[in-house]
Amino acid sequence: MAKDRDERLAVLIDADNAQSSVVDGLLEEVANYGTAQVKRIYGDWTRPNLSGWKDVLLRHSIQPRQQFAYTKGKNATDAAMVIDAMDLLHSGRFDGFCLVSSDSDFTPLAARIRESGLKVYGFGEQKTPDAFVAACDKFIFTELLKDEAPGALPPARLGTKELRGDANLVSLLRKAAEDAADDDGWAELSSVGNTINKRAPQFDQRNYGYAKLSDLIKATKLFDVQDRLVGDGPSKRFYVRDKRHASVD
Repeated sequence: MAKDRDERLAVLIDADNAQSSVVDGLLEEVANYGTAQVKRIYGDWTRPNLSGWKDVLLRHSIQPRQQFAYTKGKNATDAAMVIDAMDLLHSGRFDGFCLVSSDSDFTPLAARIRESGLKVYGFGEQKTPDAFVAACDKFIFTELLKDEAPGALPPARLGTKELRGDANLVSLLRKAAEDAADDDGWAELSSVGNTINKRAPQFDQRNYGYAKLSDLIKATKLFDVQDRLVGDGPSKRFYVRDKRHASVD
């Protein structure tokens, strides 16, 4: 995914609701959206269950923030992360935030950041509540980012029949292409992708076994596709059109 500009991002990780095995892939994913100028992680580092984070934090220069659990049953870590996020937000130094957690308690934080006109990229497990997912501009499931164990396989690539049998996927792709289309029914792929993100922040073509959105769209065989040259140079832009539109031309 190409970046329109080098966005300045703050990466905030909830250690109680994230796994150290995702960090390598997570930071690679963050680099698709901008530069992580701040990388902080929050937790009670006196607890033995967080000891596995040490090497990861040193390797990636992620700054740990200590937060003791003052009262049993209350999550002081969440409060510390929210307070820090608001301080960073009001500094005016960032274009967006990456919130790493599967905890729905961060839903209001994501909404508040977006109200200020900044992007929010969420990262969490597939069990993440829908409210938090919907509060983000883009949400990436961390199952796609984990360090692969020897012999581990990526998500199976679904074929045309399976893709077309997924009614939600077909509806999402068709509506996004329709919303982004010109008078002739053609839509630039980047516009289609942006529309998909607005409709379904959790969408990711990798869940279907495809590295690129263009490859997924081609595999459905529901769209006509074109590669158009840009100006006199070698650059190309990918356009799609619902085949049903062509039938009424």
